[in-house]
Amino acid sequence: MAVYVIINGPNLNLLGKRQVEIYGTLSFDEWLPQLQNRFSEHELIYRQSNHEGDLIDWLHEFGFTVEGIILNAGGYTHTSIALADAVASIKSPVVEVHISNILERESFRHHSYLSACCVRTIMGKGLEGYAEALTFLSM
Repeated sequence: MAVYVIINGPNLNLLGKRQVEIYGTLSFDEWLPQLQNRFSEHELIYRQSNHEGDLIDWLHEFGFTVEGIILNAGGYTHTSIALADAVASIKSPVVEVHISNILERESFRHHSYLSACCVRTIMGKGLEGYAEALTFLSM
């Protein structure tokens, strides 16, 4: 059984409550069982933190043993060279996911430090972007 890790960054614990006009009304805890049912042939490990160091630690922990990682770094996408360095340092392929289309939002969100280190970037597809990332990684 292939193992994939989903790592969500800051404020993504508020999905379903935070800016529902952008992120929708479904929490990630509500979405995850649906995703697990659709990809039942794989083991999915989920982590979320509002702390940059946790995200880096999880990339280091899983980045040499799992088949792939889906990373939604939230606001750290646009600010964290350390997170980009962590992605570049591991062997597991990483897909960068954004629920909204960051290129259609505020200008400070247009730049991603992660994109150059990731095998793919998916944005603007809502929570379905996670399913697209799993499909890509499992091909």
